[in-house]
Amino acid sequence: MSNLLNPTAKGVFLIAVTPFTESGELDLASTDRMVDFYLERGATGLTILGILGEATKLTADESRTFVKRVLARVADRVPVVVGASAAGFAPMRELAASVMEMGASGVMVAPAPTLRTDDQIVAYFDMVNETLGDGCPWVLQDHPVSTGVQMSTPVVLRILRNSPSCVMLKHEDSPGLAKLSAIRAASDKGDVKRVSILTGNGGGLFLPEELTRGADGAMTGFAYPEMMVDVCEAHACGDIERAHDLFDAYLPLARYEQQSGIGLAVRKHLMAQRGVIASAALRKPGPKLSAADLADIERLVRRQTKRLGELQ
Repeated sequence: MSNLLNPTAKGVFLIAVTPFTESGELDLASTDRMVDFYLERGATGLTILGILGEATKLTADESRTFVKRVLARVADRVPVVVGASAAGFAPMRELAASVMEMGASGVMVAPAPTLRTDDQIVAYFDMVNETLGDGCPWVLQDHPVSTGVQMSTPVVLRILRNSPSCVMLKHEDSPGLAKLSAIRAASDKGDVKRVSILTGNGGGLFLPEELTRGADGAMTGFAYPEMMVDVCEAHACGDIERAHDLFDAYLPLARYEQQSGIGLAVRKHLMAQRGVIASAALRKPGPKLSAADLADIERLVRRQTKRLGELQ
């Protein structure tokens, strides 16, 4: 397969939402529009069945249906990573084998929430390597907020040394800038292989600083993915000030979208407003936005549009 994930990956891998109808069924027509929207906005990859893709609310059959639909629409234009974290290694193996056979570029795995010691974490990912095998490139997801597992820099480096098929780190620790710098410095010195580092902190809330520290791009979601694409492109061209100016224009709305509990509802509302998905529905259980929330969002979008106009 020509589109397998590899350590040179860079740019913006959008964490995709999962569109539902108002009655809670998969909305595959909106899925097609969503893929087109992400690619038209400059995404260099997609990540599906992530935490904000409501993966835990899908049945196994629905997960396969959704993956198949996304892959068919992408048609090998960009890599597609599929979240494969699971409570046990048997379901992880089954899901990973299934999506790779469909044409996925790789899978993403986070540590199990039960892990506590450094040795337990390293041993767990040794078993991940055995489970996935040599032919399945995978992404190490470091997201302590969702997993409750804190992986120190030395532990991440140990995992990378032990994992020939791990080609990317999804860096979501916060505060994490010093950690990102240390991991990149270790690969620059040859102490560990170089992997792609894509950052995922809250819709890119630290993206300009993370790029300066050595990140290759972002792997996260935001209702305005063009922000992350434009920031990464400006930074890659050496126009650091413009990267920060673009980021600043979107920051208030990006911050609002990252509220714990309602953030995904905000993102889906905005994507529905932009005509990307037909419904902003979350599958139950899920929050609903209040009239005050909607007024906040309308004000933030209006002010964002004004700031972007001033940058032209």
